[in-house]
Amino acid sequence: MGKIKNIGVLTSGGDSPGMNAGIRAVVRAGIYHGLNMFGVKRGYDGLVNGEIIPMDAKSVANIIQRGGTILKTARSDEFRTYEGRKQAFENIQKLGIDALVVIGGDGTFTGASKFIEEFDIPIIGMPGTIDNDLAGTDFTIGYDTAINTVVDAVDKIRDTAESHDRLFVIEVMGRDSGLIALRSGISTGAEAVLIPELEVDYNAIMKRLDSTRKNKSSRIIIVAEGDDEGGLVVADRIKENFPHYDVRVSILGHIQRGGKPSCMDRVLASRLGVAAVEGLLEGRRGEMAGLICGEIKYTPFNKAIKHIDKINTNLTRIVEILSL
Repeated sequence: MGKIKNIGVLTSGGDSPGMNAGIRAVVRAGIYHGLNMFGVKRGYDGLVNGEIIPMDAKSVANIIQRGGTILKTARSDEFRTYEGRKQAFENIQKLGIDALVVIGGDGTFTGASKFIEEFDIPIIGMPGTIDNDLAGTDFTIGYDTAINTVVDAVDKIRDTAESHDRLFVIEVMGRDSGLIALRSGISTGAEAVLIPELEVDYNAIMKRLDSTRKNKSSRIIIVAEGDDEGGLVVADRIKENFPHYDVRVSILGHIQRGGKPSCMDRVLASRLGVAAVEGLLEGRRGEMAGLICGEIKYTPFNKAIKHIDKINTNLTRIVEILSL
């Protein structure tokens, strides 16, 4: 590969708050370094179908505060095939695109790795997922906003729980990761947090519910959607053991993906966007730009996509200690 002159940026997989801030940072960092910038619409599907547009500083104005992604996102079955990837490569060749910045999660980086292997295109990734489940960064873009959305929603639910002396089982996102559930559970004073990384000990949960203060006017249990049984089943189990409890279920769903990104997510996306462009100019490829202990670090895709499966047990212990 010669000197990089043209860079394309895309968002792929599930959307997360802060992706727009990341797009803005990539485009403006590229322009700052004298590069021509392109946006790819609808992720890898846009690469395959040629939905690629030139971008300038104005095209990313006034988007840093917006949730979602102005470039749209999609999951692409065509890009999973060699023929689809070949078509994608031909499309970027026509425009002279020398390199890509991809914003997404493990599926995004898996596709990028295959693309590099087959067509020798430099690609740097940025971690965009609300689950915070990628190795190589302390926080992913969108995670902070998502947990604050959960906290805000649970605080509101707590108001009605207090008014009616109810127990609420609240299901949050996290099919493979319980980090949204765990941190939001601590910050909302939940009695218990159920996550896919740890086997659920229902006897311990029932014992805790029975042994905590009898005069509590509300109780909150946070369940990650990836838990084997989900919020509705957990609620039924509690009703069986405590028929006198007024138990309700609230599934927060996709509100966790939306909304204005927090200050932390805007700054994180901005730092990683600049790092992605500068990493490409330094000759890096096949790596994710992340933030570890406040410093920019680059992690190979094959290591970054390994999900975080070790939970800080001190956090689960804090839930138990503070649920008295």
